[in-house]
Amino acid sequence: MSEPEVAPPRRRRPRGDVRAGLVAAGIELARTGGPDAVVLREATRMVGVVPNAAYRHFADRDELLAEVCTAAMNELADRMAAGIGRVRGGRGNPGAAQRRLAAIGTAYLEFARAEPGLFATAFAVPQRHAYAAGAENARTPLGLLRDALDELVEAGVLDRQRREGIEYPIWSIVHGTAVLTGQGPLRDAPAADLRRIEAQTLAFIGTGLT
Repeated sequence: MSEPEVAPPRRRRPRGDVRAGLVAAGIELARTGGPDAVVLREATRMVGVVPNAAYRHFADRDELLAEVCTAAMNELADRMAAGIGRVRGGRGNPGAAQRRLAAIGTAYLEFARAEPGLFATAFAVPQRHAYAAGAENARTPLGLLRDALDELVEAGVLDRQRREGIEYPIWSIVHGTAVLTGQGPLRDAPAADLRRIEAQTLAFIGTGLT
């Protein structure tokens, strides 16, 4: 008579692994469905833990959403930084400074088009991010934009007296174009028309700064 099989002892996941897994699951939910899709129960199902396990790491669904919001914003910042990094030319070179600003706008629009769920989620919890003037946020999308504008001043492209606060109208123009062409009334326009609108937006900004 054979010995009965004994199930191996169940391994407990380290606490950090569960939290990171829930955030990763939340990011995937946001990627496919936007901020409304980030639900604790679904995240726990994806990670393979019981629903109550989520509450050991997050007080509620809003706390998980806040973490996912930050992750989405960081991904946007990474793509913008990568675009900046591909521009040749030293800091303070007028042409290079203008191309770096254009690279920021291009990356922003491309992210909104390629990742509409994450793009919407990045702005779902506004208080999660520091938007005030002077905030220490150099690695955020807004911080990268501010640095690019500061370089334009250094390069003599942008008048120093016009610099203060100009990041906000520039950001609003690019963001508005992203929403119009991604989720708004222009979303079904032919691809060629959408690319032309995006190019015109960036050209408009560049002309307005010189």
